[in-house]
Parts: sequence; structure tokens; C-alpha cells
Amino acid sequence: MNTKKTYRSEELFKTYGNLTFAEVLQSFRLSEEVSQKDFAKKLHLSPANLCDLEKGRKLPSPSRAAQIAKKLGIPEALLIQVALQDELRAARLDYKVSLAA
Repeated sequence: MNTKKTYRSEELFKTYGNLTFAEVLQSFRLSEEVSQKDFAKKLHLSPANLCDLEKGRKLPSPSRAAQIAKKLGIPEALLIQVALQDELRAARLDYKVSLAA
């Protein structure tokens, strides 16, 4: 029996607010109880790169966000939306990203 809840982006943001890519990535790793080293290996990233993403020091491109989503088995649109929203926030542009499926 699968007990994981699958969220659409609208539900996720309504429930948890404006999440950053760093928060989503770190929360996913911690919920899976995986070390950064093992999680980086799963995502085909270096541990340093994963650390930078989890700390928000680096923002992923939409294509990198999609690749990570595929490896995690979550909707690509969700992580792409979060990554694009982070880019807008970093540029101090007050817009909301909404992706059509």
C-alpha cells in the first residue's frame, strides 16, 4: 500500500506556502532519511553541488530541475515551477509561475 501523498503544485503551495527549490529538495531527502552523499549519488550530482542546491546558493535551470524530478519520480512540472519561481524571486520580480500541463 502506497501511503505517500501526491500533490499538484497548486495544492502544495496552498498547504505549505511559497517553497523554494532548496526546501523541496532538502525536505525530500530528509523524508527519505538519506544522507547527502547517497542522495547526491542517486541524483548523479556531486555532494558539493547538492549541498549548494539545498542551501539555495545555486539555482537549478529548468532542465536540471526536470532531470532531478525524473530521478525522484515526481512531476517534472512541479520542480520546474519551483525553480522558475526561485529565479523570479532572485531577480526581485513579483510574478507567479503557473505551468499548464
